Amino acid sequence: MTASSQRRVPVPEGLDGERLDAALARMFGLSRASAAELISSGQVLLGGRTAAKSERVPAGEWLDVTLPAAAPATPVPRAVPGLAVVYEDDDIVVVDKPRGVAAHPTPGWTGPTVLEGLLAAGHTIATSGAAERQGIVHRLDANTTGLMVLAKSEPAYSALKQAFREREVDKRYHALVQGHPDPLRGTIEAPIGRHPSGDGRFAVVAGGRPSVTHYDTLEAFRGASLAEIILETGRTHQIRVHMAALRHPCAGDRLYGADPVFAEHLGLTRQWLHAVELGFAHPADGRRVDFTSAYPDDLAHALDVLRAES
Repeated sequence: MTASSQRRVPVPEGLDGERLDAALARMFGLSRASAAELISSGQVLLGGRTAAKSERVPAGEWLDVTLPAAAPATPVPRAVPGLAVVYEDDDIVVVDKPRGVAAHPTPGWTGPTVLEGLLAAGHTIATSGAAERQGIVHRLDANTTGLMVLAKSEPAYSALKQAFREREVDKRYHALVQGHPDPLRGTIEAPIGRHPSGDGRFAVVAGGRPSVTHYDTLEAFRGASLAEIILETGRTHQIRVHMAALRHPCAGDRLYGADPVFAEHLGLTRQWLHAVELGFAHPADGRRVDFTSAYPDDLAHALDVLRAES
């Protein structure tokens, strides 16, 4: 956005009962602090009236929001606690991304990013691509954890981008989803585009970009399933959208309709989704490199709760 933008959108079902500042942050990709500032400055109306940031929002109520003009996002080195480098050489760096960290700066996002964290730690990153996306060849959602690879050299950037385009990179995720998918193993082929509400969500929509997700149930619990997921395509929120379309949203993913009571029971405050494996041909010499990531504590705890009840 280059100028202030007026938006009028309904509160999604998945955010029913959420605090106004939290709902606004999720819908428009803002930090909680930025959302609270918009509310306090009178730039947000709930049902045509001003409201406190702590007010709970009902699904379907209309939000009128004036989003400010966004300055071009550029990476500014800053430390990112919990960002772990699992492999590095002259051409690539593979990281294990913690929750609450975006891949790179974007308008409206004021939280930490992988790119800024690596720059702060003294890592050299390729300068190819847009200034705010140096070395970025793929992304994870801010609250999705796990493995990412970034390019350090310009040849590596070009080679990795091509490998992702040609689907030569193996990306394996684990997701805890509500309910039990039927069949237990399957493929979802459904086009994904922006949700018609314009509230920041994505959805299965006619005319969307072709999207293919393979899933396989690894373990079943009372009311939930642990699934392994392999992507053929890499659309924004693809796993979250496709699993929600099957009526099996990722546990904790309130933006896509997950049950908040179930999430609270498991101690989840974000979607249960983790990039567990990443493998590809090294861009410099073609040798196969594979990496794995253990579940973070919050995701492991949720499984412990379910296993204890099964």
